[in-house]
Amino acid sequence: MVKGFSRRHALGAGTALVLLANLVIGARIYSQEAAAGKDDQAYENLALFTRVLEEIRIQYVDEDKTEYQDLIYGALEGMLASLDEHSQFLDPEMYTEMKEETSGQFGGLGIVISLQNGILTVVSPMDDTPGFRAGLTAGDQIIEIDGENMEGSSLQEAVKKLRGTPGTKVSLKIHRPESREYLEMEIERAIINVETVKDARMLDGGIGYVRITQFSEPTAGALQKALDELFEQGMQALVLDLRYNPGGLLTSAVEVSQKFLKKNKVIVSTRGRDEKEAQVFRARGREHYADLPLAVLVNSGSASASEIVSGALQDHNRAIIIGEKTFGKGSVQSVLPQQDGSAIRLTTSKYYTPDGRVIHEKGIEPDIRVSMPHEVWQKLMLRKQSTEQTGGEDVKDVQLERAVDVLRGIRIFQTQNRKGIFTARSDG
Repeated sequence: MVKGFSRRHALGAGTALVLLANLVIGARIYSQEAAAGKDDQAYENLALFTRVLEEIRIQYVDEDKTEYQDLIYGALEGMLASLDEHSQFLDPEMYTEMKEETSGQFGGLGIVISLQNGILTVVSPMDDTPGFRAGLTAGDQIIEIDGENMEGSSLQEAVKKLRGTPGTKVSLKIHRPESREYLEMEIERAIINVETVKDARMLDGGIGYVRITQFSEPTAGALQKALDELFEQGMQALVLDLRYNPGGLLTSAVEVSQKFLKKNKVIVSTRGRDEKEAQVFRARGREHYADLPLAVLVNSGSASASEIVSGALQDHNRAIIIGEKTFGKGSVQSVLPQQDGSAIRLTTSKYYTPDGRVIHEKGIEPDIRVSMPHEVWQKLMLRKQSTEQTGGEDVKDVQLERAVDVLRGIRIFQTQNRKGIFTARSDG
């Protein structure tokens, strides 16, 4: 036993020397590039990390928990989680799932979650998904998953627990701050097919309607197809519905925004630690409907990419924003793939609207505030998905009705102005 123990120590020490050599090289490079006078003690801290790693390897009671990859992955998870609520380490499995999600299909409950003040919070449920049908709503706090308390858990831990084999069930304990109630529910997992552009149709008076549920790779193309069909039907104004849209890809938000702005107009800028790396995204592309009267619907479930679109159109006076204040998720996470198939999602900058307004933790205030309870929205969605009416109950989409009224007013003004009834006046 003593001989075996010594061999293991020797192997561990050998590995430690290799790790330490690599860390020393990294520390020297880091020290050379560090700003003059900045006392960050890179070498000492990296050496400390290596020593602790080996102490765990040698002395921790459960040897099966001390594989190098497990320890390093655990350290990376803690490191990223300590930075902010949106930075995280993605092991190869999670990174693969994330790529599948942004391309349009993934498994789970159909909810987008985030950490708010350290609490797992539902940003938005996607309609026609298990989470939506169970009654989850934006702002719900996830207290327990399958009986396990989620206090102090990382975002990736929660995502792993929520996702699973389609057809299996997961139990949730939910706190709803708005009503101060606690709810328990059991939800069956399913494959989530994300159809990002839905319900494209003509309303009365030449007003078109399109709803975007998420911003992913296919979104801009699907929106263009919907717009082409609506123009063929005589569309003269548009309601763009971004309610309960949790966001998605920055590139997709830019591609959607530029359809309604003149070429070269600023859509959004990102500013990070290094001012030299600030980026400005402008309207490009071929199709620009810069004169189409436009109303955008938002609420507390509209986040991230939704806020980029609504903020850009609002700042350029291209749309009337109607509904409720948006979620306020305006930090940029860059996904940096690693050689072993893992990746890190790192907050590298924040979003700013064309007028320089910060989105993060501020949100976008609507031009016209119209409140509508989540329960009403859910009934409206369920009624669309079912041939039966909702128990004969008269359920009205007051936010959409207000948007239609506004666009009708704009169209009347434009018509009368073309006839010369309204004329521009200048007092010199």
